[in-house]
Amino acid sequence: MTATEPVGTAPVTGADARQPETGAAPLAAKAAAEFTGTAALVAVVVGSGIQATALTHDVGLQLLANSIATVFGLGVLITLLGPVSGAHFNPAVTLAQWWTARRDGAGVDAREVAVYLSAQLTGAIAGAVLADAMFGVPLVKWSTHDRSAGHLLLGEVVATAGLVLLIFGLARTDRLRFAPVAVASYIGAAYWFTSSTSFANPAVTVGRAFTDTFAGIAPGSAPAFVGAQLAGAAVGLALVALIFARPTPTA
Repeated sequence: MTATEPVGTAPVTGADARQPETGAAPLAAKAAAEFTGTAALVAVVVGSGIQATALTHDVGLQLLANSIATVFGLGVLITLLGPVSGAHFNPAVTLAQWWTARRDGAGVDAREVAVYLSAQLTGAIAGAVLADAMFGVPLVKWSTHDRSAGHLLLGEVVATAGLVLLIFGLARTDRLRFAPVAVASYIGAAYWFTSSTSFANPAVTVGRAFTDTFAGIAPGSAPAFVGAQLAGAAVGLALVALIFARPTPTA
């Protein structure tokens, strides 16, 4: 997920390093935005999952409630924090932006990557603990929800590739103003069309290992999920280069 992985969820508007408003913010403010946004995203995912399982035993309705809450929460967070940090909330997005910036010369540098990733990972864990605290369940209890099957990993590759393609495709076509709606909508759809329910976010994956609730993932399953997400990010960048190729300068 975002959600954005969104999930993933994930996930997000920072794919365009040319945004002047994100570049102008102090690094401390960007770190705070990434920590807060990722924590809130995980709290939404985990908390809505706990609430859903308390209200119904129908797994379909549980997933529907979880996905709807994530869509609205992610859209709000991107709108609010995008002007500060770019609203990555996702190490896969941050690393993808750093990779593209190596060629374009604009974007997050190595120092910012380290700060962003630290903020995202700690924020994700804090968000899971916060959600558990709000619902009176153990603050830290390793998830027992095994998600190690190969078809789930393929789902994560697909989910993350689609997320990266969407974000960087919007950036290439100067349509990042649509990111809050587009990214949240994609994560909501990916909840349902991917076998893994679209984590699509290494930080969110780590955070969800800390809670033995509906949205959890067993710690033993997390490394393979993260690997699949990073592979998906690479696939997404390759698709961006193929589909949204920049014109070759004429002599």
